[in-house]
Amino acid sequence: MRVLDIGATELRAAFARRLSTMYAGEVPAYRTLVEVAAEVNQEVLAADGPAAERLGSIARVTEERHGAIRVGTRDELRQVGDLFAAMGMSPVGFYDLRDAGPAAVPVVSTAFRPVEPAELAANPFRVFVSVLATDDRRFFPAELQDEVERFLARRTLFPPELIKLAGRAEADGGLGGADAARFLDLATAAFALSPEPIDRDWYDRLERVSSVAADIGGVGSTHINHLTPRVLDIDELYARMQRRGIEMIDEIQGPPRNDGPAVLLRQTSFRALAEPRTLRATDGTVEQGSLRVRFGEVESRGVALTPAGRDRYDATGVEDLPRTERDLALADLAYYTVRAVPDRRRDDRAPDGDLTTLVDDGWVELEPIVYEDFLPRSAAGIFRSNLAGDTESDRSQDGSHRDSAWIEAALDRPVHDLFGLYAGQRDASVGRALRTLGVVTGAST
Repeated sequence: MRVLDIGATELRAAFARRLSTMYAGEVPAYRTLVEVAAEVNQEVLAADGPAAERLGSIARVTEERHGAIRVGTRDELRQVGDLFAAMGMSPVGFYDLRDAGPAAVPVVSTAFRPVEPAELAANPFRVFVSVLATDDRRFFPAELQDEVERFLARRTLFPPELIKLAGRAEADGGLGGADAARFLDLATAAFALSPEPIDRDWYDRLERVSSVAADIGGVGSTHINHLTPRVLDIDELYARMQRRGIEMIDEIQGPPRNDGPAVLLRQTSFRALAEPRTLRATDGTVEQGSLRVRFGEVESRGVALTPAGRDRYDATGVEDLPRTERDLALADLAYYTVRAVPDRRRDDRAPDGDLTTLVDDGWVELEPIVYEDFLPRSAAGIFRSNLAGDTESDRSQDGSHRDSAWIEAALDRPVHDLFGLYAGQRDASVGRALRTLGVVTGAST
């Protein structure tokens, strides 16, 4: 076995830190966002004590980031999968942003993240990756599809050396010191904003379809679209950013605040800023211009909902969800792990396999499972809030087929079902608790 200096976990953490440093240099308002998030988190921790860390330690929350990138082809998506696999990140979930109501954009997405609880606790870096649906006739007529695909076929997003190092890191579980440093240098550079001139006419044509389409298919590279810190009170952060004179989008996306447990994911952002970009006119002349593409997003995470909980939330919102963690867990509406408390005997009765009895009699304690994933309508809503104009689409046309299997085929990797991951974590904890308590009969939430 090779002796490795830096394993996948360390590569992931180092890459996330490098991206954050790079992005703060490119988008100074992001630095302000991180500073305000840190201020709010420390104030919530001081006010609420241990309760503030119910959904993750302050060290984890402070370090936590998710990024977003956009690619144009199946081959580019596969290379992204290889790159993130080197850092212990797997594809989880399928998101179709083409059908996200009035905020629809012509992409489908998956998210790369760690899937094991210990890895998430060590560093939960996630990257939301969108790929352009060039064959969707609602957005791309056949002639435009052909032009876009020919443009995309001419570019190379990731140098071969980077992909080779990624493959070695995945196979070996990490890299030696010099190779790790080179891998991190190349990976970070691959997501930097390129200084190469942009064909203004071509970019404008795609922007009439969607600003997202132009950001993917109108340039010769990819870049980090946003980096997202996590905050414990997103309403306070939203207000504080505005007081600092930073323009925020109109609302916080996701479940509204209520008096029950936080669920799923809430997100907001400051508006995309006009960034200097070099543009090439049709006559070949090059001039300085600007584009509004990238923005600063922030998130607040709650407990993961089960399929039944998601159905109820999608139908009626949070107002119809129970207001206690006990009721959410025992109604099978949200995912909780259980921890045995074998010394908390209430009477002479022995524990049995009924989870409600175990909870109510104090034999087990519930601990929320953090929602580690995304909401398509929220993602599309933030995209739309930062677009230069409305998406141009012909809804009389048929959309192209995309699903999790399509993502799997493009990646040549399995895409994890997010509900399955949460259920597996919950069920494993129930089994451990029952064994600790000496209960033979099975139980589940």
